[in-house]
Amino acid sequence: MDPNFKISLPFFEIGPKAYIYGKQVISLARFADEISEKYQIDIIFTPQYVDIYPIAQATKKLLVFSQHMDSLMPGRGIGTVLPEAVKEAGACGVMLNHAERPLSLPEIELTIARADEVGLASMVCAGNMTEVDAVARLAPNILLAEAPELIGTGTRTQADLKVIKLINDTVWRINPHIKVLHSAGIHDENDVFQMISNGAQATGSTSGILKANDPYQMLEAMIVATRNAWDKLHNKIS
Repeated sequence: MDPNFKISLPFFEIGPKAYIYGKQVISLARFADEISEKYQIDIIFTPQYVDIYPIAQATKKLLVFSQHMDSLMPGRGIGTVLPEAVKEAGACGVMLNHAERPLSLPEIELTIARADEVGLASMVCAGNMTEVDAVARLAPNILLAEAPELIGTGTRTQADLKVIKLINDTVWRINPHIKVLHSAGIHDENDVFQMISNGAQATGSTSGILKANDPYQMLEAMIVATRNAWDKLHNKIS
């Protein structure tokens, strides 16, 4: 866990994956930066590696995370992602163990240690309760709980929502300093509102935003829902 990493609650994560890149993703990042400031919601943005630097240069408040990195030290390693290079490019964190880029538990542990060493926050994905327990014991800054079968589906049930508290309790019993982000199956602002209202500290979306008729409008609607749900849950608004 990087002790210098700060993030306010609630927060939101946008995962462009490989849907957009270059000018398109920089434009979305700039918009995300604006609404992050407007609604006072910290936003994690995970672009392609080659887009980290221009996005970090073009934004002020956005928290730019790498989609992955490796645990190697500087030296040989063609085709790998060096932690020092990720940091130098302007990222403040890294996402690890996504369902589309899974890692072994020993490799997750090594990579979190390298992230800590170079000053990158770690956000580690966990797809089930066994992984939640195991990942929490490795002390990432953020645990991203998302069942692989829900990714990209846009469907969440009441049963899925009830698991939020169980996951939170499991993580915080092990380490109360870990932030917990619940995602997958987030189709629109109503899903966002339900997630936060049911106890999530954060949520996020990829296809719900990028496949929307107007991705910018959908992103802002999701951020507004995050803000409203959190404030209502914590009695900041009537």
